Amino acid sequence: MIPAQVGVIGGGRMGAGIAHAFACAGAHVAVIERDDEMVDAAAERIRDLIGRSAERGTLQRDRAAVEASVTVTTDADALSSVALVVEAVPEDRVMKAAAFARAEAVIGDDAVLASNTSSISIDALAETVRHPERFVGMHFFNPVPSSSLVEVVTGAATDPAVTARVREWVEGIGKTAIVVRDAPGFASSRLGVALGLEAIRMVEEGVASPADIDAAMQLGYRHPMGPLRTTDIVGLDVRLGIAEELHAQLGERFAPPELLRRMVAEGRLGRKSGRGFYEWSEG
Repeated sequence: MIPAQVGVIGGGRMGAGIAHAFACAGAHVAVIERDDEMVDAAAERIRDLIGRSAERGTLQRDRAAVEASVTVTTDADALSSVALVVEAVPEDRVMKAAAFARAEAVIGDDAVLASNTSSISIDALAETVRHPERFVGMHFFNPVPSSSLVEVVTGAATDPAVTARVREWVEGIGKTAIVVRDAPGFASSRLGVALGLEAIRMVEEGVASPADIDAAMQLGYRHPMGPLRTTDIVGLDVRLGIAEELHAQLGERFAPPELLRRMVAEGRLGRKSGRGFYEWSEG
């Protein structure tokens, strides 16, 4: 089972993917954006994801009905009847706190508020909400449509009944939930970033090419994708932000390599900019 109505704050790559997942499963989804230009971009992004699902034959509902079930707006009142709000704004505590405040001003007393953060402490974020017992992490993975995992992160105040409900909702959209207590980097980011940073250091030191490092993990360890290609898809700027968060909390083993900082400064952000460790083109 999934909620009949879901809200998503932020219609970027992750927010659009989350909206797509719930809409495809049958929910009515309200996506909240900051201005009309961002509304148009988010709506186009979601339509594109729905269209791709239809082309691949993975859409189980009528395409027009799925598209009609998604509303993208600047009006937060659209969240007044939802059972779940997922915040999907950038990894910035101030921006996230503002998103939570916007949601809590209109959502009902039983609504669950979730953050899609990949590295910021759920307990720290819970300090900015009015009802921490109904607050939880829902860490989706990029790209959301093809990823089968959602990391459900519980804070010290999270009601176990809320965790159980969220886990059921994750299963309802056809994904697998793992439950992790709040800790730096949770489970997935901590392990994934550790591997990715070491792979970047190997490129920096001239140990091997990005393609050969990735092939080592794919063929030798049966990873579906190598750590450097994964970094390109996640975004080098996103990975740098997570590394800096973990560096501050866990020490030098998560210190970002200078190569990563330099590539981000040069605008080589991976797939979204067309160039990272690999060259990317549309489609």
